[in-house]
Amino acid sequence: MNPSANGWIDKFGFIVQSEPPLYNDYQSLYEALKTFGFVYGINTGIPNFINTQHSLSEDEMAKVNLLTALYGTYKIESKKTDFHQFITKLFKFYQELKVDNSSFFHKILIGKKTSAQLEVLIDSRVYLEDNIVGKTFSSFITNSLLFIDVLLFKEFLSNASGIREEAQRLEYLTINITYHALNSKEKNKSDERLAQLFASSLTFIESDAKNFDGMYREKLLGNTSVWENQYFLDIACLTVWEDKSLEYQESEFVFGFGKDLGFTEEAIRQSLKEVQHFFKINSRSVPFLKDSNLAVQFYDSMAKVVKKLILRNSKRLQGELAQSKELVFLLSKSTVRDLTPEEKKKVQNQLLDIFKSIPSLAIFILPGGAVLLPIFIKLIPKLLPSSFDDNRIEK
Repeated sequence: MNPSANGWIDKFGFIVQSEPPLYNDYQSLYEALKTFGFVYGINTGIPNFINTQHSLSEDEMAKVNLLTALYGTYKIESKKTDFHQFITKLFKFYQELKVDNSSFFHKILIGKKTSAQLEVLIDSRVYLEDNIVGKTFSSFITNSLLFIDVLLFKEFLSNASGIREEAQRLEYLTINITYHALNSKEKNKSDERLAQLFASSLTFIESDAKNFDGMYREKLLGNTSVWENQYFLDIACLTVWEDKSLEYQESEFVFGFGKDLGFTEEAIRQSLKEVQHFFKINSRSVPFLKDSNLAVQFYDSMAKVVKKLILRNSKRLQGELAQSKELVFLLSKSTVRDLTPEEKKKVQNQLLDIFKSIPSLAIFILPGGAVLLPIFIKLIPKLLPSSFDDNRIEK
């Protein structure tokens, strides 16, 4: 399955309905999503039943985990397993949230089947930038508050009214928890990155001063949703976490906050241990903990873009390359030794001709796009399989 290609939701449905029940209750679903990093807003893994031909980027893992969480919630809450009914319900949910309210979405969604429309809507939730040029020259940023969608969908299945207002409430509480937890400690660079990540992930409220106040604790005291409170506790633990240890003031904040939510000290300690364990295993792959220089970040960011573009256009690239034996020879040659200046120029000119014929690769022919060519040449031998249709469903 390829979460960056058309048809991935239908493929997901085909796979998941052929599997035995994975999550029989919300506890098992939530714990699995926490293990994958989805609850923390940092995706590092996906369910084992999903097979992918290539390693997934964080945003692609986020899409798989979001759909897994939403479908799991639907099965548990409605006691139904029909995937097509789920898709229809989920599409209605996102319409009620008004995430497709722009004229852009209105134009591209008309005439498409529900699963195809839903792919566009999920893309709009996962990616914080919708401009491919902007993504190329800045880091890929994945929405860190996607679990709020899951909590909202859970509520929507029992009460569809006022869901937009509920979304505003949950974002208000989550961002205040983050803000006040950070203020309980001495901030470092990782804390600042995490705060920026959460603030940039807001959809239903603005990240300005009017939404930060001390009233959030009072509003939490009357909150009766077990899984909302568990999520809030885990976000608080995530925010105060620091290199496998907690300062006294941080512990005081978390334990006081956890008790406000009705958790025992043992449950609070367990949440802290789970955060520490997650980072111990995944610290090297967590983007906001990496302290690499800007040049490395820039290269990594562009490599992600090029890799995704190759995957999305594999069939067309194969067809175009098949007509240029000299180019294929030079690309193969470049993997084992440096090309001469004349050969490099020939590769560049022929590649640009190919990119002109594939609209989504137009980024390579923009001013400055040539800097992506070395990354393309490096990645293409690994990323072009002999046949490419990850989302084809066998009849």
